[in-house]
Parts: sequence; structure tokens; C-alpha cells
Amino acid sequence: MSQPGPIRIFLASSNPGKLREYRVLAGDSPIELALLPNFSEIPPFEETAPTFAENSAGKALYYSRFAQGQGLVLADDSGLVVPALGGAPGVYSARYAGPGASDNDRVQKLLREMQRLEGNDRRARFVCVSSLARGGDMLAVVSDSAEGSIAKEARGGDGFGYDPVFFFQQLGRTYAEITREEKNQYSHRGKAFRKILAFLAGQKL
Repeated sequence: MSQPGPIRIFLASSNPGKLREYRVLAGDSPIELALLPNFSEIPPFEETAPTFAENSAGKALYYSRFAQGQGLVLADDSGLVVPALGGAPGVYSARYAGPGASDNDRVQKLLREMQRLEGNDRRARFVCVSSLARGGDMLAVVSDSAEGSIAKEARGGDGFGYDPVFFFQQLGRTYAEITREEKNQYSHRGKAFRKILAFLAGQKL
């Protein structure tokens, strides 16, 4: 009896760094991951919905129509949520400091907004919603999060985005100070993707 072939998944992204991260997360599972062909030539999906789930699902459905039956399309929407700031930066995490701002610009704005906050008011969580679609049909929408707090200053030289100020209590370090293996184990994106893998393991695609 022949073994089933690998499952091909295209990322709705042109970011090779994100592709590398997902390939590590996939490990030795029967998943072939690649960037969606000609992604930069496709009119971009406007992520204007008020929730991570709507943006993630909408992006997966939209880009799955461009995969031309070659495989599944995975999209995610993620960001940092600070309850004491009314949930900000939230879905605007990547645009928090305005268009063209750098990661450091966004981090510094967050620190300014939180400079008078102490204790539990510095609680924060990273949220990731991952969606899987094929040919304009939704297959799965999953979410997960990682709980932490916002440090008083940036620490560590690894990671990206808000990683230098996201203090992960379980390991006693910021996301920019932990190893990539530790981040893959504990991160919001890693946990959400493992739910996608679990879903795929029970499907006949």
C-alpha cells in the first residue's frame, strides 16, 4: 500500500523569514511549505477588520483563490494585546506607530504609553489566529496566545517586533532573549500552528 504524498501548503506571505519559522515548526510532519507563487504581483488583501480572526480568515480565503488548485493556503494575523491600553496595539500592532515606522519606533511608542503603569497593568499577551483555506473554501480557523508582561525597557538582541519588551514569566526573559527553539515551543504562532498540524493529521485532503 503506497504512502500518502506530502500536503503542500502555501503561506500567504512574501517573507522568507516567516517561511523558515514555519518549516521549523512543521518538523518532520508530511507538510511541504512554500511562499505563495507571485505573491507580490497579487493585489494585496486589505486587513481592515476589527479582529485577528476576521483578518486571518479573510486573507486565507482571498489568497487561496490564487493558488490555482496547487495546494492549501495558510494565513495568520497576530499581534500584541495590552488590556490596560484597551487592547492596543491589537490588530494595529504592525501600524501602531504609523506608516513606515520601524520595529523600534513601535516599541518606543508602547513604552511611552505604558511608562506610568505598574504591576498587573503591564500584563500583555501575544495572539495569533491561523487560517487554512483551499480554492476559496475555509478549512480551519484556530487561535492561541502567550501570556506575559511589558518590560520597562527593551532587552535582548534576537526576535523582531515587540519581542524585546515582551517578558515571558515562565522563562524569566523577554522573547528577544530566549532561543528560537524556546520561542517555537511557547510562542502564540507556534501553538496555533501545532493546532493546524493536528487538524491536518485527522483529515483526508
